Amino acid sequence: MNRADVVVVGGGVMGASVAHHLAERGVRDILVLDRGPAPGAGSTGRATGGFRAQYGTAINVRLSLLARRKLLAFRDEVGADPGYHQAGYLWLSANAREQDILREGLAVQHAEGLAEAREVTPDEALRLNPALASADIAGGVFCPTDGFIRPLQILEGYLSSARRRGVRVDWDTTVSALERGPDGRITGVVTGRGTIGAGAVVNAAGAWAARLAEMAGVTLPVEPLRRQVAATVPCELLPASMPMTIFAGDGYHLRVRDGRVLLLWPTPGVVGAPFDTRVDDDWVAEVLRKTAARVPALREVPVDRAASWAGLYEMSPDKHAILGPAPGCPNLYLVNGSSGHGVMHSPALGQLLAEIICDGRASTLDVSALSPARFAEGRLNKVSELL
Repeated sequence: MNRADVVVVGGGVMGASVAHHLAERGVRDILVLDRGPAPGAGSTGRATGGFRAQYGTAINVRLSLLARRKLLAFRDEVGADPGYHQAGYLWLSANAREQDILREGLAVQHAEGLAEAREVTPDEALRLNPALASADIAGGVFCPTDGFIRPLQILEGYLSSARRRGVRVDWDTTVSALERGPDGRITGVVTGRGTIGAGAVVNAAGAWAARLAEMAGVTLPVEPLRRQVAATVPCELLPASMPMTIFAGDGYHLRVRDGRVLLLWPTPGVVGAPFDTRVDDDWVAEVLRKTAARVPALREVPVDRAASWAGLYEMSPDKHAILGPAPGCPNLYLVNGSSGHGVMHSPALGQLLAEIICDGRASTLDVSALSPARFAEGRLNKVSELL
């Protein structure tokens, strides 16, 4: 029977980051399994590539600051370009209530060391993004060190680094069962190619993480949530240096990528949705209506349906990541539920999980807020209404 000290299930950016960091720590017998045919076939390849530290909870700000340090050192550590571009994130409020919530988040960010994040007036917001209509902007917040990353470049960087350190990666491999011994530990990973003996298993299965955990008898509160992205036809109406611009009230946001404007509006979506990459007609029509009202320069720019797409978030009940050994199954390690923040936090979460696996605890950050046991213990993180 084939065997590995650590089997990582999921070859997206999270699984690749874990594999890289474990190998960097000296773990040599690592196998990554992914059911996709090639890198980027799952959610990582459909991420829009935003990066921010502007969050409303301390743990998410800390994860972003750790990830940012690692992105700035990515070339030296990994040998690849993560595409990190500090164009900034501009959050806009439409009324005093929304601005108060953004201020509350700003206080959390400052307390965690994100000193450069600041409140902006309506006039400052329009200077930061002159394409905006001035109506319905009551104020906002801005962080110049937020910006954009390249998900596939980060994925390829981690995979290449892991392989150089001896990590094996098998594509087109679906896990059908997890075998457990009398002590409750996982002993084998069953695939269509045979059973793989495992010293430990990492659940990095993204939106499908709950299904994998169930194979080990573990209840994991992670559900897939469908999100859509409308891409315009190529145009030069907005600069590539434009900050990610987010209307806090309804979450509508836009950015420029590869000569197109990406338009996003997070509707409630369908929890448990299938991996359907098509965008809906009614959703596109509403996005265009919002765009015409808020960004007049784009009123006559059509959406390119062939270049638009949908993907899946992996949602946890409190919209925070789940990190650490699974309750009742000590050699099943969870790195799940990032709730739309997975790519940007993958450098941090991969390092932290490697510390947990190798040392028994995370030493770089206190990750107790991300404990898998928090749901049963009633210790859910407070979710910011807008951030």
